[in-house]
Amino acid sequence: MTTLALGHWLRGMAADRVVVAAFALIAALAVVTPGQAIASLQFTAEALVAISPFLLASVLLAAVIKAAGLDKQIGRVFAAGSTRAIVAAALFGALSPFCSCGVIPLIAALLRAGVPLAPVMAFWISSPIMDPEMFILTAAVFGLPFATAKALAAIAMGALGGFATLAVFGRRDLASLLKDAPAGGCGGDLRSERVLWAFWRDSARMAEFAAEARATGWFLAKWLTLAFVLESLMVAYLPAGAVGAWVGGGSRWAVPAAVLVGVPAYLNGYAAIPTVSGLMDLGMTPGAALAFMVAGAVTSIPAAVAVAALVRAPVFVLYVGLGTAGALAAGFAYGGLAGLWPALAP
Repeated sequence: MTTLALGHWLRGMAADRVVVAAFALIAALAVVTPGQAIASLQFTAEALVAISPFLLASVLLAAVIKAAGLDKQIGRVFAAGSTRAIVAAALFGALSPFCSCGVIPLIAALLRAGVPLAPVMAFWISSPIMDPEMFILTAAVFGLPFATAKALAAIAMGALGGFATLAVFGRRDLASLLKDAPAGGCGGDLRSERVLWAFWRDSARMAEFAAEARATGWFLAKWLTLAFVLESLMVAYLPAGAVGAWVGGGSRWAVPAAVLVGVPAYLNGYAAIPTVSGLMDLGMTPGAALAFMVAGAVTSIPAAVAVAALVRAPVFVLYVGLGTAGALAAGFAYGGLAGLWPALAP
């Protein structure tokens, strides 16, 4: 690596808030409690090694989908605005590997292009909850039943959100529901593109594969590193009795409490995986765990701010209400099923 490239890399690291937060946290621990700093670093390293095969599979899957051109097909799915389009949008949202910074510009582009609000809302709600690489990592930590429940919750919430939007706003003029949102980001290209499964035969596609693998790998690695550091502190300092009292099996308010915390929580979907795993070790119920992850994905403060920047107040209120109600329903439904069939629980 040249001096210029090294300097550019270091400046990028210094500007990355996730990296800065992780380093600042470890540095603060080293000053205040050196023993815990060492324990947190060891915990994080062991956790990253354990999950590395699934992390690698996630990165490769995202890169293949990007290089093959599958992500560009979403524009065609949204074109109609019919019942079929709402269901398809919910499915695409749960299955498409759009990065977190690409979802909002993509939504803005869809809306500015005149795509009906109902299918856009379906995608908007389902997309942050689940994607292929998140499914793999969730299954690795919580098991296949939990990951499947989360994927089904994403699809159901997206579809119901789309139909609710259609019922509330009908065929109102789209311009009356939107603000003037700027374009930008990393995922808003709606041009149709031929799917090329043998992408390695095309040098441009291979370059896209490499770029996506680097971007996704770095994105997942930094978020998971920060999350594992936070989990190490939670395991060390969070009283197990308090968690059990609020979100444990003995509390009738476990799911609502999890949603109440999850709605404003700034937890990236990948960061939530080890965090919730630690909470479950401290007594969080399966239903509360799913509700927390779903609520945090849809209605966290950063996501809500981005939504508010694009749409007017009535649409924003509906979005938050759908996310909150969907998280409660998903948590109660999964919690009830896990109670009847313990094999479904992580």
